[in-house]
Amino acid sequence: AFQYPIELPGVTNASYLKQIVNVHRKHRGENLIEAGDFLKLLKDKSVRLNIPMEMHSRFVNAGFSGGEKKKNEVLQLDLLNPNLVIMDETDSGLDVDALKITADAVNEMKSTNRSSIIVTHYLRLLEYIEPDYVHIFQNGQIIESGDSSLASRIDKEGYE
Repeated sequence: AFQYPIELPGVTNASYLKQIVNVHRKHRGENLIEAGDFLKLLKDKSVRLNIPMEMHSRFVNAGFSGGEKKKNEVLQLDLLNPNLVIMDETDSGLDVDALKITADAVNEMKSTNRSSIIVTHYLRLLEYIEPDYVHIFQNGQIIESGDSSLASRIDKEGYE
């Protein structure tokens, strides 16, 4: 998931999501999902993220608010069910309600079969998503690691 998801003018969100789901299903040797089954799946997952179905008739990320873009990315992750998730500053551009909804969805996707790397500069996101590990990077190197208390300490004392 990107900090600033790109817009895809001319491609509806529903069409895009169905296409990426089918590309992944094909790669895994599974049958492609039919339109009716996909719309049911899309509706079920959209309800959980508080995404109105009307959003899926709009062009991908075109005119979406920051919260809509982030929720749409979490929806993509939920639909694709990847083994590795990398989220770059998922909290960027989110109001507190969108942050909570997004964090709840990320927490629901936690699994022993999935690893997640969440890049953030702020403790706020980690108040909703409890990390197993916190790593501090500087100049491309991990300079310190710890549990969630490391993030709290950095928030209070800074990086110095």
